[in-house]
Amino acid sequence: MKKYIIALGLFVPTILFGQIDRSIRPEAAPAPTINIKDSKVFTTENGITVILSENHKIPRVSYNLVMGSDPKLEKSKAGLSSIAGTLVMSGTSNRSKDDLDNEVDNIGATLHADNNSIYMSSLTKHMTKGLTLMSDVLMNANFPQSEVDRIITQNESNLTSTKSDAGSMASNATSSANFPKGHPYGEIMTFESLENIDRSSIVEYYNMAFSPKGSYLVVVGDITLEETKELVQTYFGNWKGKAPHKENWGTGSFNAGNNVSFVNKPGAVQSVISVSFSMAITPSDPDYLKLKVLNNIMGAGGFASRLMQNLREDKAYTYGCYSRLNITDDGSWFSAGGNFRNEVTDSAITQILFELDRIIDDYVTDKELDLAKSSMAGSFGRSLERPSTVARFALNIIKNDLPKDYYQTYLKQLEAITKQDLLDVAQKYWTGSKCNIVVVGNEEVIPTLLQFDSDGEIEELDAFGNEVVEKIPSDLTADEIIENYLAAVIPNVKAKKRKKIFKKIKSMEVVIEMTSAQVPFPITSKNAWMSPNINASLTEGKGMVFSSSYSDGITGQQQAMGIGKSEMTPEEIAVANKSMGIVPEYNYGKSGMEYEVIGIEKFEKKECYVLKLNDGKSITFDYYDRTSFMKLGTMSIETQGEETTQATQTYDNYVEMNGILFPTMVKLSTGQANLEGKVVSRIINGEIDFESYKK
Repeated sequence: MKKYIIALGLFVPTILFGQIDRSIRPEAAPAPTINIKDSKVFTTENGITVILSENHKIPRVSYNLVMGSDPKLEKSKAGLSSIAGTLVMSGTSNRSKDDLDNEVDNIGATLHADNNSIYMSSLTKHMTKGLTLMSDVLMNANFPQSEVDRIITQNESNLTSTKSDAGSMASNATSSANFPKGHPYGEIMTFESLENIDRSSIVEYYNMAFSPKGSYLVVVGDITLEETKELVQTYFGNWKGKAPHKENWGTGSFNAGNNVSFVNKPGAVQSVISVSFSMAITPSDPDYLKLKVLNNIMGAGGFASRLMQNLREDKAYTYGCYSRLNITDDGSWFSAGGNFRNEVTDSAITQILFELDRIIDDYVTDKELDLAKSSMAGSFGRSLERPSTVARFALNIIKNDLPKDYYQTYLKQLEAITKQDLLDVAQKYWTGSKCNIVVVGNEEVIPTLLQFDSDGEIEELDAFGNEVVEKIPSDLTADEIIENYLAAVIPNVKAKKRKKIFKKIKSMEVVIEMTSAQVPFPITSKNAWMSPNINASLTEGKGMVFSSSYSDGITGQQQAMGIGKSEMTPEEIAVANKSMGIVPEYNYGKSGMEYEVIGIEKFEKKECYVLKLNDGKSITFDYYDRTSFMKLGTMSIETQGEETTQATQTYDNYVEMNGILFPTMVKLSTGQANLEGKVVSRIINGEIDFESYKK
């Protein structure tokens, strides 16, 4: 009997499974309606719309205050709102910045702000203290001049970094291409606009943008409606302000054909490509969700997306090619791109445009549609695990005038989207023939880009999205510029005496202390030289040596953290010899340095003569003030394999020592890293411990 039961147990599943046709995909269950508890909403007498989402699972409450003003043109002060937002937390009339930070830390709270919002989160038991600090920042921010100066200086460094950051340059050029100068999204901070921003304009912006009228306060967490009403009245009831600024900015700029813009990044071995176009759509449009699904299939869905499959997996042009959808009430746009080797720049653009045309011309596959829906449904489900999600949903419904059950029925809306829907929105909003194509890279790729511009003309832009002004030719030779520079650093002295002053100096050691927002400790940079050919450098911090080198003109050694120590090659020693001396320009004529004048350009805010140097390892551009002939900075470009490193240094505050003017302030920018340095010692003709450089 037992054997019979076992046999029957094996036999029955075989019959049942044999009746299933595995080639037919089972139908999915209908998408459910999500049970999202409605947020509680009320409006205060001074115009704040309060949105409460109760969640009593953990004893914590957050308050997110979002202003109701639309963007405003900043014109000659482009960047004002960003600067103001950075400074909101810089102190109040009751608390200094340090006091404010300490009080926030003491209760384990989070308090931060930007150009149109303030956020606070704390344990329920510390909520009233947190609200005291939040309301103090909101109503009593005083923008100390010292903090204004600090943030202005920090942004100057950031702007310098932009010139060596291809991603930032591409972003600026894309914004400029899609939105003309009369639109807030087309305004980009420059050195000139930063110079126009002062404390009074910051205060004026804050008083305009931060107003209770039309603002939204999203409250999430362990608090009841009655408690919320009482606390909002207590801490925000006395807040006053003007009516919010309202302006309809419409949409961006729409092309008649493809337009190509190029931003030069000398020495680059890769091109950053951005293909974009404006779209006439807002977050309240019924097509919004369909476009998100379409974008997921195009390039936002990871490795399965069309751009990744084509340009990475099939063509091996790049490690990643993605697309992004930017839909706002003030202007919307699509963008796609990535980083590509110089030699495939044109091929990459061809394939991106091909994928745009393909998705406009034909249906996506069932597999692509199902995968996109599954991915988006999963992300939506995971978002519901966060208490803040429900309140954010309520804010979106109110701000974007969405149906009240929009998020309850989100999965049903997503499931209902068809291939025909996607083809319709692709043909309605997307284009492969009216794009703004931005390329940041080496100018050697320009000839290959002409084929993509409808007019056959390439627009050249600078790092900030402005049209490049034709370079002014130099009225001086390279040697005349160097001679004027030497006369500037040893003023009021004839050439023969200058030579004597230089010859008297046999050695020099300079120590610079550098600080950076990206590094939590000071960095020390030391450089030493001794006649005729000893050259050494050392960079260290917190007991760690980051890099060091020593050469005597014939032999040498170098080391870098993570790479180790190595002997310098004859070629590397020859390079070091070309930049030797207390003022390297004095020796260019006999050191073998290659140099030429390439014209007159602006360096930050001043017109400068530009010398291009080639030491056999890197290309360097030196900038000499056209009026004073003092060296204001350098930009160095070094290429190793497929990697290009670009560094910009600026020099300031020249001080006389031994009859020669030397800079005492140095700034270094490499990509996103900014360091500010101060010369703490300069020893001329003194003892130098060269053994310390051989670490």
